[in-house]
Amino acid sequence: MAIRDSHIKFCPRCAAEVARQEKFGGVRPVCPQCGWIYFIDPKVAAATLIEVDGRVLLVRRANEPFRGLWTLPAGFVNGGEDPAEAAMRECLEETGLSVRITRVLDVIAGQEHERGADFIIVYHAEVVSGELCAADDADAAEWFARDQLPPLAFKATQKILLE
Repeated sequence: MAIRDSHIKFCPRCAAEVARQEKFGGVRPVCPQCGWIYFIDPKVAAATLIEVDGRVLLVRRANEPFRGLWTLPAGFVNGGEDPAEAAMRECLEETGLSVRITRVLDVIAGQEHERGADFIIVYHAEVVSGELCAADDADAAEWFARDQLPPLAFKATQKILLE
């Protein structure tokens, strides 16, 4: 845990320098003056699996990590945002397609890289409107047969599509 909270040097309440102490099952930044304790909030992402005529919609990543590899349309959930709405928003931003969530497929835990999500909520969705057009942090968006998938980014995408 120390790696992910090493940037916490001062208390946001009273500005005192924090100390690292064993609290609630882990070593955490703790303010010796006012007692404030820092807890890492998990990052949550939301993804959509859209299937039409036996093909799945994937986007190719334009940025690192995994630039050039393919993944489900996905992105981070903003604070206060409903994860299903985040999945629909990200799909629209990356593919130009408006979708409707039909059900939760899976919740996958495990951060794959330093800036990655701790949890990914994967939704099944269906297209409502729009025209397929890659945008935002995707440089391509295409439909693929499950037996002809391109190189995939992220273990969560692999789990949903290959298991």
